[in-house]
Amino acid sequence: MGEFELIASFFADSGIARQDVIVGVGDDGAVLQMRDGYDLVVTTDTMVCGTHFFPDVDPRALGHKLVTVNVSDLAAMGAEPAWLSLALTLPSVDEAWLRQFAAGLAETADYYNCRLVGGDTTRGPLSLTMIAKGQVPRGRAITRAGAKVGDYIYVTGTLGDAALGLKVCQGQAQTSKKHQAHLLQRFHFPSARVALGQALRNVASSAMDLSDGLCGDLPHILRRSAVGAYIDVHKLPLSQALKDSCDQPVAFKMALSGGEDYELLFTVPESKRGSLDVLLSPYGVPFTCIGRITGATGKLELKAGEQPFDYQHQGFLHFP
Repeated sequence: MGEFELIASFFADSGIARQDVIVGVGDDGAVLQMRDGYDLVVTTDTMVCGTHFFPDVDPRALGHKLVTVNVSDLAAMGAEPAWLSLALTLPSVDEAWLRQFAAGLAETADYYNCRLVGGDTTRGPLSLTMIAKGQVPRGRAITRAGAKVGDYIYVTGTLGDAALGLKVCQGQAQTSKKHQAHLLQRFHFPSARVALGQALRNVASSAMDLSDGLCGDLPHILRRSAVGAYIDVHKLPLSQALKDSCDQPVAFKMALSGGEDYELLFTVPESKRGSLDVLLSPYGVPFTCIGRITGATGKLELKAGEQPFDYQHQGFLHFP
């Protein structure tokens, strides 16, 4: 099967039909129609076999995760996902693998109201690069640069489940059958908080999604906003599955440095805290205040209640 037959067979109709796609897959480029009064938000993410996923991963789960991790970046900026482009590098054409991967990609794109509109295929070591494009009302994108001293720091959902799910996959951790399904679901099939991210346009001063662990990601906001922060580890939202499966020090490590949560991390001024419950409760996603922004530029302080919490972040680095 050649390149163009591969595209036509597996990716020509990935995702829902969108009226703003004038020309999609199959041409030299996509032609897309932007809404009046909206800005374009673009993000790119690459997943490499052996670095970001196991060689024997379920290809349907891989298609799901590739879409979700990109859409999660759009959600963090308050954008509505719209269009996807895929650069796919394959060592060979495995039609059964491609069929499952394309199905996972298409059903997840459909869930987030996206359409695959183009990309590229090449021969080489297995790697996947996706470019996701979304739209946000003009001037309303949430960035990492707006946090102010005194703002409260929030996260959605629970932290650390995906990291423990990875350990289970690697045979480095054990858990009960009761919790294993939850942890593996969080690792293989994360969710992007799209609707909640759009709601945050009305209250958040800054935001980002959590892909590299809280201690790895929060400093990006601190640098961009020229502020500091403190986090109370006792306020970290931990699932019952995580708490039942490991002791507290390990649970804190998973939540602080584990990564792949794809929850939203955001800051809110005190004047807007009162509206959070009303604004976010319709989405059914819990959110937790875990700390505050300080004036100590670039400094992230961890506390356990009123006491300092001694912890050394050890997150993943592509180029240590």
